[in-house]
Amino acid sequence: MDAVVMAGGKGARLGKNEKPLTQLSGKVLIQYVLEALLGSKNIERIIIATSPRVKKTNEWLDDFKKDHNKIEIIHTLGTGFVPDMIGAVEEAGIRGRVLIMMADLPLVTSGLLDRIIEKYFEVNTPALSVHMNLEVFTRLGLRPDTVFHKNGDFIVPCGINILDSERIRKEQEDYNLILDEEELALNVNAPGDLAICERFLEKKI
Repeated sequence: MDAVVMAGGKGARLGKNEKPLTQLSGKVLIQYVLEALLGSKNIERIIIATSPRVKKTNEWLDDFKKDHNKIEIIHTLGTGFVPDMIGAVEEAGIRGRVLIMMADLPLVTSGLLDRIIEKYFEVNTPALSVHMNLEVFTRLGLRPDTVFHKNGDFIVPCGINILDSERIRKEQEDYNLILDEEELALNVNAPGDLAICERFLEKKI
């Protein structure tokens, strides 16, 4: 399975110039994501979708991919998440299933990604989206931007999806995979999120 990392966003809420290059405990955010994907046994190519807003990120990626031949960069128009995602999938010539992931999930591990992918192949739907119960975010002191109501519970999308690339321009029947790993809740949108990620990493050392 190929993966597309969406890395074209600015870090306005973080007070940073480019979100993917935000420093977290000695690494930039996107490096954590790429290392998790590189360590996955189920990921073949890694396509990074950037935009005109992230020139320094493009420079960093050009240097990083010299040592990683699985990585490719696609420069999107930066017109929005969905059109940029579709453009990256089509320009990369991806066939079959594709994992779409945000560049602001620094604590996601290779093992967790493999579990998500393996679950996808167990369910009989074209698409899968990863969610968490709202209580996990509450426990971490986080306030998610988007919350859905499902089967009497409140769930939050985590920024990881698997789609059928052959139907990338169409709405796809979606399986909601609900997990409780705190690593998935820790996406970085604001300075407070960054501080929580730093504390989480310190505990793991």
